[in-house]
Amino acid sequence: MPRVRAGFFSFTEVTDPREHRSYNEWHMLDHMPEQYPLPGIVYGQRWVAAPDCARARAAAEPPFGAVHYVTCYLMSDPLDETLRAFYARGRELHRLGRFHRHRRAHRSGPFEVVGRVSAPRVLVSADAVPFRPHRGVYVVVGPGVDLDAAVAVPGVAGAWGFRPAAVPGDLPWRTGDDGITVCWLDEEPLAVAPSLAPLVPPGARLAGPLRSIVPWQWDWFDAPAP
Repeated sequence: MPRVRAGFFSFTEVTDPREHRSYNEWHMLDHMPEQYPLPGIVYGQRWVAAPDCARARAAAEPPFGAVHYVTCYLMSDPLDETLRAFYARGRELHRLGRFHRHRRAHRSGPFEVVGRVSAPRVLVSADAVPFRPHRGVYVVVGPGVDLDAAVAVPGVAGAWGFRPAAVPGDLPWRTGDDGITVCWLDEEPLAVAPSLAPLVPPGARLAGPLRSIVPWQWDWFDAPAP
């Protein structure tokens, strides 16, 4: 059986334009590393909708048009136990004052993996695609994308489909009804996006490219020098 059962997604807006750098420092250097010791956390990835990526979106219904960052933690079974440990870790970090104040999650919660496909050219299995180095992703929130058609697009290394997972009643997340599709890209996201846009199904609430985040290279939203 595949080790990864679900992805915990967060679609996040930074609410103060001056706080992007501090948000990235906090998330990548403090918050994300603290999740890896949890037994059910397999891997974590973060991507940025830099201004040029946001302009290339094929869909951006409110509130998703305000999203700057997408985070995904891949989780293993037992999922309920993993989710409770993940929530408890977040609460503890918040209690210690180690939580960023200038952020708003427009969608946050666990999504079960329902499909995995890799492009034949990349050789790795569909299960291994998220662990392969990539330049960015194309993310669709809404009806599922045809994964086989997606991996036929040049520059797409693989694609996974997700649907909302059941959340234990003692946890606060509400995932809604939308599915999520993630296409991992090994070419420049803006170069691949026009070929993926025709595959976005009607009713998509968000569809567009995001770049992988490189530590300490956090200047996408900095004001230009006078």
